[in-house]
Amino acid sequence: MPEDWERALAVVAHPDDMEYGAAAAVAEWTAAGKHVAYLMVTRGEAGIDGLEPVECARVREEEQHASARIVGVDSVEFLGHQDGVIEEGVPLRRDIAAAVRAWRPELVVTINHRDTWGGSHWNTPDHRVVGRAVLDACGDAGNRWIFPEQLDGGEKPWNGVRWVAVAGSPEPTHAVAVGHAAVERAVASLCEHRAYITALSDEPVESYARSFTEWALRLGAERFGGRDCVTFELYPR
Repeated sequence: MPEDWERALAVVAHPDDMEYGAAAAVAEWTAAGKHVAYLMVTRGEAGIDGLEPVECARVREEEQHASARIVGVDSVEFLGHQDGVIEEGVPLRRDIAAAVRAWRPELVVTINHRDTWGGSHWNTPDHRVVGRAVLDACGDAGNRWIFPEQLDGGEKPWNGVRWVAVAGSPEPTHAVAVGHAAVERAVASLCEHRAYITALSDEPVESYARSFTEWALRLGAERFGGRDCVTFELYPR
């Protein structure tokens, strides 16, 4: 992965999307002094069957803030689109472009936009829609004639996004090697999604988080030099 950048913005659909794989790369980046912010398109309110949406959103926001802090991310924002039924289109692109213009990142990270995770493992509509919208909105952010109302206060368009990195893609092109400290922080960050994991699995939270994280980081090892790594499909701009 390119390393000559200072600011990144991760735009994903739900609380926990970054923790299911990409958080170890974020831990490496922030340890190296890079600045990373998170933007969640939803509050994750449809993610726990046993919790009503309002309470679920509150819990998952808290869990995401705690999780992000562990890997060195202090800025976490939520757009408030409806979980499970994110609509593809101009309003979503507008919201993401505004965030890109505000944060002014060189690298934008998102979640797998492809139909599957590889093979027959079908991806969710929210992931597909958000991933595609991010790829489009990074171009929108640099064009002063697209969403010009965002520039009325003297702000300038941002054409400085140099790459969009898609985490979890079944067609990875690049990887970030991760060391022991980053792995431990990634495991701890996933553990913070305690309510979500407890509803998802009967396995103890800590062992679930460790087994998933270590499994995910091994997936790219054979292709990317034999080291544990976070893989990305990289789109240069």
